[in-house]
Amino acid sequence: MSNSRLAVCSWSLQPANPAELVRLLASLDLPRVQLALSPVMNDRENWGDTVEILWAEGIRIISGMMEMASEDYSTLKTIAETGGVRPDATWPANRQHAEAVADLAADHGIRLVTFHAGFLPEDAGDPERGKLIDRLRQVADLFAARGLELALETGQETADTLMEALDEIDRPNVGINFDPANMILYGKGDPVEALKKLAPRVKQIHIKDAVPTTEPGTWGAETPAGQGAVAWPAFFEVALTIDPPVNFVIEREGGDDRLGDIAAAAGLANAFLTDQ
Repeated sequence: MSNSRLAVCSWSLQPANPAELVRLLASLDLPRVQLALSPVMNDRENWGDTVEILWAEGIRIISGMMEMASEDYSTLKTIAETGGVRPDATWPANRQHAEAVADLAADHGIRLVTFHAGFLPEDAGDPERGKLIDRLRQVADLFAARGLELALETGQETADTLMEALDEIDRPNVGINFDPANMILYGKGDPVEALKKLAPRVKQIHIKDAVPTTEPGTWGAETPAGQGAVAWPAFFEVALTIDPPVNFVIEREGGDDRLGDIAAAAGLANAFLTDQ
């Protein structure tokens, strides 16, 4: 049996429908999930009753994930232009979607939702940064009004920039979903050192691994957990000091053996989470 603080991202399993998600979670003996909420909103025919199905099968939804519209991860340049709340063209739709997701999460008792804010400029005086901070405050307030917490994904900015931005947002319900692989994939710093700085604001951690790029301006490469550049013993040494304790959620977005890689990641995590 896996540790009670360990879960898996629903999208990592690539299920075609809720029934398949249930089957895949059972095969992994992982009855806890971070659920992609945007499909529940946008594809009601296939995913509309997902929460009820998971509940009926005794699966716990430990958090949700919200996807912004028209994000393009083809290159670092395209995601910088299209990611999160940054694009003006998609902001009205994204704000409306955020409110709908907040309603869904509140109705079903999902207290934490994560998402990518978009690339936050390092220069505090950059007007683009001010625009993003204002929009993130609006999203934060939508969730706070419903008693919910938000966690911004790491990776698209350095730990220092992200901490400064959180201080500027100045909303107690906003924290961090710490993904060590993203720090490597985006070339934004050492995951262990970043976690040390951000630990007081961390609300959830992703278990994901990667190796850095050898060509500046391009992605690093995701790997199965334990085969990349994340120093997992040092990482868990810091992560397990976070108070209050957070959940660890396995994410795998590449590879030809998702189930095998997720099972291996569970084994890696459980070795550190024993007796926690």
